[in-house]
Amino acid sequence: MNEAFDPSIMIFAALAVFVIWKLRSVLGTRTGLEKPPFNPFSGQKRDGSTAPAPLGDNVVRMPGAPAPAQSVDAEAPLSNPARWSGFAQEGTALWTAFDNLAGADSTFHPKTFLEGAKSAYEMIVTAYAKGDTALLNGLLSKDVFDSFAAALTARSARGETAESTFVSMDQATIEDAQQRGKIAQISVRFKTNLINATRDSVGNVVDGDPEKVVPHVDLWTFSRDTSSKDPNWKLVATESPV
Repeated sequence: MNEAFDPSIMIFAALAVFVIWKLRSVLGTRTGLEKPPFNPFSGQKRDGSTAPAPLGDNVVRMPGAPAPAQSVDAEAPLSNPARWSGFAQEGTALWTAFDNLAGADSTFHPKTFLEGAKSAYEMIVTAYAKGDTALLNGLLSKDVFDSFAAALTARSARGETAESTFVSMDQATIEDAQQRGKIAQISVRFKTNLINATRDSVGNVVDGDPEKVVPHVDLWTFSRDTSSKDPNWKLVATESPV
């Protein structure tokens, strides 16, 4: 004898279908086309558009601006006698280092690198203040990340929070560059203005001043394996020159 049909079964089935549909609409599905984390050295803006290419006269052409009467290849080939003009003096160790870097990575240009380095500086300073270890992990070498992470852990244990406002980047200059085998290293001196403050667990300022702009000078060294397909440069050393 067949059991009587229970209409509640249909109700529960319909609810299950609705819940699954709602979850897919809210969470979405992975298509394989998701954007990777933003790479400040990629030559792209955060919205995915391509940043203006550097010109031979070391000027970035703004969108809609007329092209100059004469320009050279953005990659500044090694055959161009003025290839590193504005970034190093011909005949110096830095000029030779740029040649070595370009020989190992044909896409290298100091102007493009500096734009990425300036973006990375702001991102790292802001991420450290916020305690964003996920972002820091993608921009720092293991040794530097471990040092930053230890400082963040100690700060958290004290119940302190940090505030950092990036005011301006006054100057970014490449001071040293080296190509050692497959490893490239570039040191950049940054002159910036920041507002920094650290508060205790009840909100009292224990370090810095939330209303004072303070000039900073930092010497940061970035490195990457030029034989790798990964275009990322990572911060491998920090120094605050007197």
